[in-house]
Amino acid sequence: MSRIGKKPIVIPSGVKVQVTGSKLNVQGPKGKLDVEIHPRVKINVQPTQIEVSRNTDIRMDRALHGLFRSLIQNMIIGVTEGYKKELELEGVGFKAAVKGKFVNLLLGYTHPIDYPIPEGITVVCPKPTQVTVTGTNKQMVGQVAADIRAFHKPEPYKGKGVHYVGEVIRRKQGKTVG
Repeated sequence: MSRIGKKPIVIPSGVKVQVTGSKLNVQGPKGKLDVEIHPRVKINVQPTQIEVSRNTDIRMDRALHGLFRSLIQNMIIGVTEGYKKELELEGVGFKAAVKGKFVNLLLGYTHPIDYPIPEGITVVCPKPTQVTVTGTNKQMVGQVAADIRAFHKPEPYKGKGVHYVGEVIRRKQGKTVG
């Protein structure tokens, strides 16, 4: 039995969970999320908890069992607390600003980069060198942060680029004269 899959998911107060056909809807104070349930996985919704089970013990069913338990847990955390990723811009002239539905990034290129903010995601720039991505969907928050980071990944010699707050950048020694 899957260690992750067999744990029941506790439904906090203020969160509504509903199974409609093959969709599971989760609604909470921060928003609504839904996921398409695979036919090989069974969801049992009770008033205080959700239990995920599988039909057989074949490899695919075992993988889906833990996956859907994690997806549902992440949805519940998303609609109650939300998810947040923080990025830092490091380099001379590197700046970020939110303009309408776009994040305007100046990353040392000859042109500014306008990244469109997807629906359901909030991007804030508390400082010109900081970007905070928040939302209810864990996958989308991580994808938006990864997309912004991919515009100029941190380089190992001077550390210039876009990196997550707390990310350790392995530095290399430059050329030596001698």
